Amino acid sequence: MEIHLSPDLPESPHLKPFDAVEIGQAEQKGELFSITLGLDAGSVAELRKLSLDTSDPALQENTSDLKRFGTGSYEEWYAKKRFPFALVHKKTGALAAFVWFGPKELGRKSMKHLSAEELAQEKEAATGDWHTIAFRSYPPFRGTGIMKEFVRTATDVYLKYFPEAKLWTSNNRANTASVGLSEKLGYKIDESLSDKETVTMVR
Repeated sequence: MEIHLSPDLPESPHLKPFDAVEIGQAEQKGELFSITLGLDAGSVAELRKLSLDTSDPALQENTSDLKRFGTGSYEEWYAKKRFPFALVHKKTGALAAFVWFGPKELGRKSMKHLSAEELAQEKEAATGDWHTIAFRSYPPFRGTGIMKEFVRTATDVYLKYFPEAKLWTSNNRANTASVGLSEKLGYKIDESLSDKETVTMVR
């Protein structure tokens, strides 16, 4: 995918929950996309709809998005110092892919694996310089080769704002596509922080 990043990025990544700023454009096999920092109200609504889609087993089995965005509150999630980036299909306005970053303790479990008490303490958990990354793509764009360069570009932008950040991610072991993409992006499995179901990967 060919990406053209704007030379004029926002001074700060701290936007309001439903604000989005176009920071670049992308082209993949003749299809045009916008890259935004933040999600506008339309993209947030689509994110919720996609997260509720029980006919998408790849999403439901490998993420906590049903709980995080489907039945949960985007605003509450955003308030945990999360910084989302979106890849939006220009012709249809569809949310093609989504990546986010934010401070999070190294190796801390995903939402679906946290107890109610751990969830309540998540905002206060010590993170040091550790920041998590998570990424998704959605049909019909999943598997079309859009992800690597989009995630790499979002990472470069995020690190301009947070140069001290040390990045890590977590994937289901069975999700070989996400594990493989993470490896291509420079993440390596740390078995000391992993278990039989999930792998913690550090960049």
